[in-house]
Amino acid sequence: MRYRFRFTLFFAAMILFNLAANFAHPITPTIIQELHLPDYMFGLMLGTMMISQFLLSPFWGKINVSLSSRKTLLICCTGYGAAQLMFAYAQTQAGILAARALAGIFVGGIFVSFLTYVINAARPEDQAKYLTWSATIQAVFGAFGYLVGGLLGEVSIRGTFCLQAAALMASGVLFRIACEPDNAVSDNVPVKQILRESNPMQAFLDGKYFMNTAFALLFALNILMNFGNTGFDQVFNYYLKDQLGLTSSYNGVIKAAVGLISFASNMTLCLWIIRRTNVRKSMVVLALFCTAASVGALLIPQIGAYIACSVLVYAGYSVSLPVLQHMAAQQADPAQKNLVMGFYNATKSLGSIIGSLMAGFLYGIHVKLPFLVVAVIYGAAIAAAAAYLFRGRRHPEEFREM
Repeated sequence: MRYRFRFTLFFAAMILFNLAANFAHPITPTIIQELHLPDYMFGLMLGTMMISQFLLSPFWGKINVSLSSRKTLLICCTGYGAAQLMFAYAQTQAGILAARALAGIFVGGIFVSFLTYVINAARPEDQAKYLTWSATIQAVFGAFGYLVGGLLGEVSIRGTFCLQAAALMASGVLFRIACEPDNAVSDNVPVKQILRESNPMQAFLDGKYFMNTAFALLFALNILMNFGNTGFDQVFNYYLKDQLGLTSSYNGVIKAAVGLISFASNMTLCLWIIRRTNVRKSMVVLALFCTAASVGALLIPQIGAYIACSVLVYAGYSVSLPVLQHMAAQQADPAQKNLVMGFYNATKSLGSIIGSLMAGFLYGIHVKLPFLVVAVIYGAAIAAAAAYLFRGRRHPEEFREM
């Protein structure tokens, strides 16, 4: 009973974190325009945060060996909240980017600790289920965080940031209460040793221990899907404000609708795909769905149809996220699962970094150009998913049972 109760609190803390972490996103376009910053800043801000997140994630992974995930989560949620307060009061491009970089440092520790804690503390029979729940919470409650942030942004920009910081810090305290110690060793590892072992490229270098053509295709698919999702998300948010003149509350309401659709889809369709279908075939269909929806958002001029197609893009990705995670976890040999999931997270970050930077810089050339690139990238994801499917038919020895 204690085991179940602790994981219930853990997921409650994760819900609070994912809600709060997204309060600032719908008001970011307003900040850019009020401070008269260049349009590309909407992509550069997220790209900066994700680069620092990528670079420091291995450091937090090593820290968790001796510090335990619950302490790391407390430190990182508190640090993330402080970074958001810094963002709230920054008035220059350099100050905002510094705040984003600082936030990325702590966000890296949070997401690494989510994965580490589930793997270390969950029973073997619960790991796949809890990893799916984690991905679902991230997609669904992140969307509802947009709603809260969008509505609060209509009242006060800085007030939204202050509430966000408080909620982030509160989630850290709840993680500290909910989680059991999961550190592998009781003695502290020297900081110099941790730094030496925290090469951010190590996840890629570790690929030599398990990489084959099937894994290469799976990780290429992961990069493309996250490139498409992050690029679309960034340009969609800014396009609503810059071109359609809609306020942050509209962004929040749209993302709340996405959250409802994602929740219903992940609790029904996603679980059905994982349990009842050939997930490799299903991933081709999901990539095709995202491609069709993104083409619709690019070509259809009516605002209502554009928003509807955009919601479908988000919904398709939210279903694909747990499916991709399941595919990576199931294909990995148990002895190499940590290495495989580390590579999975590294490629996910890489796709998101490229997608956010692409959206910001290409938007300055033409407002529709990022939408075109996203549609092309999702089209490439269809090819990668199909190649992965055919590889499984021709070389089944490269695949574990799914």
